[in-house]
Amino acid sequence: MDFNEKLQKLRKDKGITQEELAEILFVSRTAVSKWETGRGYPNLESLKAIANFFNVSIDDLLSGDEVITIAEQDSKQKESDFIRRIFALLDCGMIAFLFLPLFGQSKDEIVQSLSLFSLTNIQPYLRAAYYIIVIAIILWGILALAIKTDRKTEQVSIVLSMAGAMLFILSRQPYAAAMLLIFLAIKAFLLIKTR
Repeated sequence: MDFNEKLQKLRKDKGITQEELAEILFVSRTAVSKWETGRGYPNLESLKAIANFFNVSIDDLLSGDEVITIAEQDSKQKESDFIRRIFALLDCGMIAFLFLPLFGQSKDEIVQSLSLFSLTNIQPYLRAAYYIIVIAIILWGILALAIKTDRKTEQVSIVLSMAGAMLFILSRQPYAAAMLLIFLAIKAFLLIKTR
């Protein structure tokens, strides 16, 4: 008997619905339905909770192949969560653009390196664009750290970083562009390594 059949039998023997089991395990009813139809497996924490609730061992719930499948899924999920945190931290690291001298400004035919806060001798629309892209990336990083994110979060992070890099390249800010391209390269490396 496979895990999905065992779970369904245990639940019915206990006389509870999928919704009630979901509430007990702190998961969605859809997750329980998915497990019972064989379209997925719970993570290790949920599996422990299931075993405790039904007073059975994990070995009673799973076959050898299912244990390997769940362990692989859990490992991939942890790796994916780690990558998303790195992305978020890199995005939060954009705060350095506000304080580090990454922007160039011409004054009396001399180019000065300034932070974004100190940058004054440029067109107001360009300065506003710099602030918008830097703050948008920082806020996106904070949001990604604060909530559980998915793959779309990575995509938005990359798009924002690419937009920022293009803005800095087109407006001739090589240091800011180089720093953002380094962040992008790290993200690309992480994505390639984990896919």
